[in-house]
Amino acid sequence: MSHAINFFVSSSSHSPATFKISRPSVFVSTGSLRVPVKKSLRSLVVKASAASDLDESQSSPVLVSENGSGGVLSSVTKEYGRNNAVAPSADSSSIEVDTVTEAELKENGFRSTRRTKLICTIGPASCGFEQLEALAVEGMNVARINMCHGTRDWHRMVIERVRRLNEEKGFAVAIMMDTEGSEIHMGDLGGASSAKAEDGEIWNFTVRAFDPPLPERTITVNYDGFAEDVKVGDDLLVDGGMVRFEVIEKIGPDVKCLCTDPGLLLPRANLTFWRDGKLVRERNAMLPTISSKDWLDIDFGIAEGVDFIAVSFVKSAEVIKHLKSYIKARARDGDIAVIAKIESIDSLRNLEEIIQASDGAMVARGDLGAQIPLEQVPSEQQKIVQLCRQLNRPVIVASQLLESMIEYPIPTRAEVADVSEAVRQRGDALMLSGESAMGQFPEKALTVLRTVSLRIERRWREQKRREVIELPSIASSFSDSISEEICNSAAKMANNLEVDALFVYTKNGHMASLLSRCRPDCPIFAFTTATSVRRRLNLQWGLMPFRLNYSDDMESNLNKTFSLLKARGMIKSGDLIIAVSDMLQSIQVMNVP
Repeated sequence: MSHAINFFVSSSSHSPATFKISRPSVFVSTGSLRVPVKKSLRSLVVKASAASDLDESQSSPVLVSENGSGGVLSSVTKEYGRNNAVAPSADSSSIEVDTVTEAELKENGFRSTRRTKLICTIGPASCGFEQLEALAVEGMNVARINMCHGTRDWHRMVIERVRRLNEEKGFAVAIMMDTEGSEIHMGDLGGASSAKAEDGEIWNFTVRAFDPPLPERTITVNYDGFAEDVKVGDDLLVDGGMVRFEVIEKIGPDVKCLCTDPGLLLPRANLTFWRDGKLVRERNAMLPTISSKDWLDIDFGIAEGVDFIAVSFVKSAEVIKHLKSYIKARARDGDIAVIAKIESIDSLRNLEEIIQASDGAMVARGDLGAQIPLEQVPSEQQKIVQLCRQLNRPVIVASQLLESMIEYPIPTRAEVADVSEAVRQRGDALMLSGESAMGQFPEKALTVLRTVSLRIERRWREQKRREVIELPSIASSFSDSISEEICNSAAKMANNLEVDALFVYTKNGHMASLLSRCRPDCPIFAFTTATSVRRRLNLQWGLMPFRLNYSDDMESNLNKTFSLLKARGMIKSGDLIIAVSDMLQSIQVMNVP
């Protein structure tokens, strides 16, 4: 059976023309297209004749934006966020738009919008409602809760505050829950927020349980076999080497250690031990990826309806597949996205299959750097980011991006360079950990991420740089191949024609992610009917997700969208738009009427 793609081109001065290409596989080329778009183009439509099997939606029209991205934050944005005001609405019964996105577009236009998404870990320094609001104003897209710290009641409080923030202030911050994992780590320091280990001090690491307060210079360890596995002379690294000890004596369940590299000890920090210059990992490899506590935390996350679950120390794809099946059977909509944290030698060995099985990946550089040579971390980061792009999975660059800002109000120049490199690599998101959870300047740290991202992205566009990375076909069916080629072509057309925005109407989010994968110069407005899909898209590069109940009539959908967005001042007549849809598998190029 042959398939055809029809190109319908019309303008104010030309009669319609139709071109057909029949072949067993489809490729749409737009490299030779030359049209004086801004002056004469009214519409250009590329349609694939293969029909989509997606269900239609006949619900009443409701448009909701769910992207918390922030560009150059103007006085308008700050007024919305800080003066207890919800973004104004032409018709509050039919449209809700994220406060930061709306103000950003009104004040600075399409080209100013930030494409790289920002994640903040929430902790004692940022859990208050006003503190969460300040982070949302500065551009926080996703709030991360780390199950290594705090009680479930505390995390529930944070989730409730984020949702209240979204409902009352017009933001759209998604929630990510990060599991603790079953790797070896310290206890909670008897309730203390931190402890300082000085050079030459003797500390006792023990598997014994103590009631607070702990004996002086005593650290509990969560792994019962710890004292059996370590040997005198081993090096014990805390939190990837932030503090280093040498094992000098073993007495029953206690391990006496000499501090050789002083530093700050934090609750539940990861522990690794090295022997003769090599990581001792045999026992770690036998521990389960998801512990019994993790399963209880996952049940908590499902019950609370979090948007993402990040799994620590993933060793194989089977763990991800098992968890996704578990979530599908228990979650209300079965659509919580699973993020694989790449932070061990095992995860690097099985990298491609793990990423393929997951809904996204996190480059957890802190723990990863404790298991591989430090000089290898940058190349592994670049490899993971590129592989995620190729496999169409969002990727988060995390750990120690602005570590110095835990204590100081400005970052080091090296940290700024590190953030810049992550943006240049086109990772989907950057994540703050201790900087926002317990640091003294969480809002300032987020501002650094935002401003650096904006500057690097703007320079990239001004230089009209095009990436050399190859994006292989990932389609599993002919219909998917059509969608993929349409998105590749739409992104290329958007760059060549310098359009103002890409619109994508997608029920399952797939075509929106395909457009994001191409990293076009313009922002992507993603319209979907499903709340769960909207939340998942909130993590991906360049996407501004909206919720819209629409039909399979593209002309009607576009007219309704134009009307709603023009009423809010987010677009204006004459703006050049490219629209694609996974229902009709089409491309349309037009000026906003």
